[in-house]
Parts: sequence; C-alpha cells; structure tokens
Amino acid sequence: MSRVVVKVGSSSLTTSAGHIDPERLDGIVTAICDARDRGDEVVLVSSGAIAAGLGPLGLRTRPRDLPTQQAAASVGQGALIASYSERFAARGFLVGQVLLTVDDVTRRSHHRNAHQTFARLSELGVVPIVNENDTVATTEIRFGDNDRLAALVAHLVHADRLVLLSDVDGLYDGPPDKPGATLIEVVTDPADVEGLDIARVSASKVGTGGMVTKVEAARIATAAGIPVILTSAAHAATALEGGKVGTRFEPTGRRRPTRLLWLAHASETKGGVHLDEGAVRALTTRKASLLPAGITDVTGSFKAGDPIDVIGPDGVVIARGVVNYDSAELPSLLGRSTRDLAAELGEEYEREVIHRDDLMLT
Repeated sequence: MSRVVVKVGSSSLTTSAGHIDPERLDGIVTAICDARDRGDEVVLVSSGAIAAGLGPLGLRTRPRDLPTQQAAASVGQGALIASYSERFAARGFLVGQVLLTVDDVTRRSHHRNAHQTFARLSELGVVPIVNENDTVATTEIRFGDNDRLAALVAHLVHADRLVLLSDVDGLYDGPPDKPGATLIEVVTDPADVEGLDIARVSASKVGTGGMVTKVEAARIATAAGIPVILTSAAHAATALEGGKVGTRFEPTGRRRPTRLLWLAHASETKGGVHLDEGAVRALTTRKASLLPAGITDVTGSFKAGDPIDVIGPDGVVIARGVVNYDSAELPSLLGRSTRDLAAELGEEYEREVIHRDDLMLT
C-alpha cells in the first residue's frame, strides 16, 4: 500500500467556458478509485472552484477582481464537490472536503489539527478533497498556489509520492508546441531545470498556475524526500499505477519536521528582526535559539506566534521563525541578556525570541 497525493488543475477539469467537463472528471475519479481498489490511500488536491463558477455566473473568462473571484469560488466549490461526491459514491467511496488557507498552516496548533484531520479521514476510508479556501482568502487568489499546496499536503500526510496532473504531459526543455522541444523524463537535481524556457508554458484562461509553479512544487516535495510525477490528466491512471509516464522528479532531500516545511514555504511573514554577526553565527553554526542580545532592529508589526523573517547585517534573510514576542515588546529588550531581563522584568522574559525548534534556516 502507498499513500499518494494527486493534484489536478482547473484546466484539466473544466471546459473553456468554465463548466465542469463530465468526461474529464470521470477520468480523474476512475483513476483514483482504481488506485483505492488496489489498496492505496489517495488525497486529491483539486483546483477548479473559480473555474467551475464561471459558467453558472455567465462569466466568459476568469475575473481579475478579488470579490468576483470569491463569488465564483463560492458558487463553483459546491458544484465541484457535488460532482466529485456523486462519482465517487458510484464506486462506493465517500469524500470529505478540506478547505485550507495560508493562515491555517502558519501556526503550530493549526497545522497539527490539519494533520490529525487527514489521519482520521484516512482511518475512516474517506477520500479527502483539498482546495485553497478561495471564498475567504484575503490576498490575491492564484490557482498556481494549489501546486505548492499539494507539495505541502504531501509532506503533511507523509505521502509516498506526489502526482501533478496538468494539460501538459510533462516538463519539456522549452515550450511544448515549439518544434524540437523534448520531454525531460527524469529530473535528479533542481539545478537541471534552471535556465529552461518554461515561463511561457502558462496557464489556461480558467486558471493562473503554469509550469513554473509545478516545478516549484516539485522542488518543495523532492527536498522533503517525496518523488514527484508530472504529467497530463489523460495519463492519470498510469501515473497512479506507478508506470513510466511524464516527468519524474527524484527526491533530493529527506523528510523534515512538517511545521518547518510549512514555515518555509507556506507562511506569510509579518515582519522581521535584524541580527548582528555574532547572532548569525550562533544560528547557522551552533544551531542556537535566537536571543534578544543578538538583535539590532525590529521591522514590521507582529504578535507572538506569528512567522517572521530573520535578517543578517547585509539585509539578506537567513531564516524564518515563529516569534515569542510582540513587535512592540522587542525594542526595549534588544542587546540584553535573558538573565538580566528576567532579573529586572520577571521570569517570563527569560525566553528565546525564537526557539531553535521553531526556526527554519533559508
């Protein structure tokens, strides 16, 4: 038995007019149900909410303004899940909707709850269907983020592999429609794809994710020890069977604590702290926690528990971490030892600004 995360893009599920395409949806569901029948666990990360809402709302193209995007997502998400539920039920499987936002995974308790939810759904035999919570997102919604989300979910659920399904059958060394473009069957090092002309392999008019976001998702997953298959939705069955298809990205790293991966790739920082050279050395060579004594400046506005940037004297971000102080508290503590602070202000000030366990070097 293996655990697989499958990501399908909006262009692979919908017609150009924005309606859900029954045949395309049937193909995806059939491939996943066949995998389940073989004993595999599958988590589906599905775009398509906004795209599925275009047709019912009479919109010809994907809206640019956030309120209309959110309205389309509100209409489309229900239609999308209803279509999935009907088809999975016909094969005897129950689905569960999991809507996530970036804020849901930046704090330790939130991503722990997400992990427990996925684990329980698995125990109950439910197929989780994951999407970004487009309806209430407060920043610009980009379907390309679901590629990154899929990579992070793959790590969160301890997946054995990640399958990225698109309208392109793999990674090419240039635009696929360009004469002479060649399919890259295996990528063993992220550096192998640097410099390739993939920026022009962009999204359809019902989504904004392109090849760049898929390569970035593969980079995130493989760095955490998870192999990635990138191919078209038409080859979903072969990809889920483990057959040779599309482009395979080989693992380049090992698994790391889940919340550190989320911190590095999913969190939006609220501000930052600037360090002196001694503090930089302590963090990077001694793997120490960050103390007030090594901080020279504080920027932005944040609360205890928020993710922030850790910045060296040259202005380069060297790490991200979950801070233990509000930004308003820190200026009066800078350059002072925790022992002195505890003696003057109380024992609660004898704590790290960022504990080593909540720090991710970048």
